[in-house]
Amino acid sequence: MEATQAAVHGYTANKEAYLRRLKRIEGQVRGIARMVDEDKYCIDILTQVAAATKALHAVSLGLVEEHIGHCVVGAAAEPDAGLRAEAIDAKVKEASEAIGRLLR
Repeated sequence: MEATQAAVHGYTANKEAYLRRLKRIEGQVRGIARMVDEDKYCIDILTQVAAATKALHAVSLGLVEEHIGHCVVGAAAEPDAGLRAEAIDAKVKEASEAIGRLLR
């Protein structure tokens, strides 16, 4: 049986750091749910929601940066000029669409 190789993405080198950050955010969200369950003051809950949202935005921006640095630059290194232009356009479009989703 042939061994499968894990995909290498722009974030692969920083995967563990992203996972740690996401686990911290997960804990924040559980804390927010607990605050609601315990009928805490709404402004305190909103403050925690804002903190979790900011943390998710930081992860998102890091992933966008990794995408551009790895995937877009990788497409630019494509040896065939025709494929390179097409690949760059596709990767830039993906990044633009992802940024658009983040801004909604």
